[in-house]
Amino acid sequence: MTEQSPKQIAIIGGGPAGLIAAERLSAHGHGVTVYERMPTLGRKFLMAGRGGLNLTHSDDRDAFMARYREASGWMSSWLEVFTPADLCAWAESLDQATFVGSSGRVFPQAMKASPLLRAWIARLKAQGVQFRMRHQWTGWGESGELLFNTPDGDVVIDKPDAVLLALGGASWPKLGSDGGWAELLRARGVEVEDLAAANCGAQIAWSEIMKSRFAGQPLKTIAISLNGETVRGEAMISEYGLEGGAVYALSTPIRKALATGYPVTATIDLRPNHRIAEVTERIASAKKGQSLANTLRKAGLSPQAIGLLRESGSLPTEPADLARRIKATPVTITGQTGLDRAISSAGGIARDGLDIGLMIKALPGVFVAGEMIDWEAPTGGYLLQACFSTGVAAARGIEVWMGLQTKAAESSSEALSAESSPDEADPDNTSGATH
Repeated sequence: MTEQSPKQIAIIGGGPAGLIAAERLSAHGHGVTVYERMPTLGRKFLMAGRGGLNLTHSDDRDAFMARYREASGWMSSWLEVFTPADLCAWAESLDQATFVGSSGRVFPQAMKASPLLRAWIARLKAQGVQFRMRHQWTGWGESGELLFNTPDGDVVIDKPDAVLLALGGASWPKLGSDGGWAELLRARGVEVEDLAAANCGAQIAWSEIMKSRFAGQPLKTIAISLNGETVRGEAMISEYGLEGGAVYALSTPIRKALATGYPVTATIDLRPNHRIAEVTERIASAKKGQSLANTLRKAGLSPQAIGLLRESGSLPTEPADLARRIKATPVTITGQTGLDRAISSAGGIARDGLDIGLMIKALPGVFVAGEMIDWEAPTGGYLLQACFSTGVAAARGIEVWMGLQTKAAESSSEALSAESSPDEADPDNTSGATH
């Protein structure tokens, strides 16, 4: 990258995307100020680490990219700017060694976000990054300046050389990302797809018995299928339906199916590691007179799995038919949980509205990173990886753009200088006028 004079950059949003961009830009000598509406940094990052901070995933490249569904093609150029290997190396540079779990997910050995975040903030402060907490961005002034409100009611104005928006999507609004930026950008001619819940629970109208007896119980080792997609994993029964990794991974097809207005029926394989013939044999081998519940338990079903099976209606008596029901238990999905309970959100700034450096085409000098962009991915490290990667890509884009702006200004200055200098071919021209 060519040398350029230090610039002043405003980053709005103190999550992973904004902070990694701040790190890269400040390391190159630029003045960086991070504005955050909450009293502390990285609140969603800390929440994500409560059960073990899943930084990224060890999938091979093709499998990894495929996790971003329709966005995988155009997201790949930004994901490759800062890869999973780069993310692990970065964590280790902060003395947070990583390891790959049995599921292929990558975690810091501390299994927490707080040690990494503390070390990260210390590095940023050492690099001169300034933080302005409790600053609510409210848009732009008449001259293009950034406007912020503080708890004291003051309006803070900043007019930097470049701006990075890293305000997150609209999930977990209590932690700072409420999607309020969408209308601010639409008012400036930016195309923003509606924000919707992703990685969220599925609503199912359970019977009172199901809710009272099994809410809070896990369904282990299952496979959920909908419209040709199948996800293996676990789920948790809740009063409103199902949640958990296997359900979250199907958020996109569930949302699309619900949008049609027709009933949405998924099937759950309660014994995915066994063929129908094996399940049939176990059922057929039950002793005569044995209760159905005991037969199902001996077929390997937990009490909660049996409860789910009974929710599907009257059970077949023939072993083969019952085995088929176990392998494809139907559940009718009536809706999805909202953004207040979702892990992430879909929608955001449309890809066509961004250039390769993640600058918003309608707003020169304004860049974007993280969940504000219209992409989605399942849990498992893919969400955080994309936030980090787009943050690094945006930082690069900012430097390239500022370099081009500097060159343009220098060229313009040279042209003006040449126009205003005396014409060496005309010794009588001493006024500086041009012909």
